[in-house]
Amino acid sequence: MIGKLKGVIDSYGEDYVILDVHGVGYQVHCPSRILQVLPRPGEAAVLSIETLVREDMIRLYGFSEDGEREWFRLLMTVQGVGAKVALAILGILKAGEIANAIALGDKATISRAPGVGKRVAERILAELKDKAPAFASVDSETIAVSQTVAENVAARPVAEAVSALTNLGYGQPQASAAVARAMKSAGEDATTETLIRLGLKELAG
Repeated sequence: MIGKLKGVIDSYGEDYVILDVHGVGYQVHCPSRILQVLPRPGEAAVLSIETLVREDMIRLYGFSEDGEREWFRLLMTVQGVGAKVALAILGILKAGEIANAIALGDKATISRAPGVGKRVAERILAELKDKAPAFASVDSETIAVSQTVAENVAARPVAEAVSALTNLGYGQPQASAAVARAMKSAGEDATTETLIRLGLKELAG
C-alpha cells in the first residue's frame, strides 16, 4: 500500500497531478486547495497518499500532510460521504479548520464545500463530534458550550446568551467562545444579562 510519494511534478489535470517517481508517473487526485499550492512542472513535491482499492479501480489521493489524510479517512466513515465529498471539504478547509468546525457544531462552515448539503453536514457533525476535539485547536470550554447549545441541553442563561449574540450577527462559533470566556470570569451561576454583557465585551476585543 502506498503511503507517501516523493518525486517531480510532471503535469496537472482538472483534479489530479501526475507525479514522476523515478520514471513512473503516478496519477494522484488532490483537493483543489492543495493543487493550487503545489509547485510547477519539473519541480519536486512530496505527498501523503491514501490508496483506495476497489474491484474496478485503484486510485491514489494526495495530501500535503498526514493530518489531512487522516481527516480524509475520517470523513469517509460518515454515511453518504465518499471520496468526492471528502475531497471537496478538504478543498476549502485545512485539517485544523475541519476539526474546529466539527467540534463547535459549525454546520455553515462544513456546508461551504461544493456538494455538501445540510443533511450531509449534519451527519458529519453528529458522527465525528466525539473525534474532532482531539484534533481541534479551540479550548474545551468553548467546545462544551457549543455542543450543549446544539443539543439543547445547555443551561438557560448560556443558551439565551449564545442566541442573543448570534442574533446580533456573530457566528455561532464566535458566540460560543465569547460566552465560554464570560462564564470563566462570571461563574457558572451568571445570569443571561451578565453573560451577554461580558460576551459582547469579549467580542469587542
